[in-house]
Amino acid sequence: MRWVVAVSFVVAAFCTAYPMYVIRPFRAQGAGELALALGVLQLRPWITVACALAAIVAAWRSTGKQRIWRAGGALLICVLAVVSRVNVFERMFHPVEQPSFTSASDMRLDGDEKVVAVRIGDAARAYPVRSISYHHIVNDTVESRAIVATY
Repeated sequence: MRWVVAVSFVVAAFCTAYPMYVIRPFRAQGAGELALALGVLQLRPWITVACALAAIVAAWRSTGKQRIWRAGGALLICVLAVVSRVNVFERMFHPVEQPSFTSASDMRLDGDEKVVAVRIGDAARAYPVRSISYHHIVNDTVESRAIVATY
């Protein structure tokens, strides 16, 4: 019971941090590390809850000052269990729901700037790749048609 809280913390912290580290944008991932990160993502709800329960039991069975320290560790592991259920990338890279536009003559784009262009009927839109690469998705309506521009 002595090392249960420490081991539970390390496992819960790994399950929370490793997928975020590997899957973060603008970073090349190796096939092996990506497979491991995706596997951890699938199992981490169960693993972090098991770690939290093990730490709570270890804290409960402790006495004196060890109980206080282990209870604090168990609380921290419970926080990790909750945080591991939040998809930080979904919060960071949310789709652009209401894009704003300006006329082509008023735009300040470099001559080499890449855009995703859409033309439906008489309406045309250009979405700079520089902007899309951060959000990944732009939801828009062109000529009363819902479209999704992505890069």
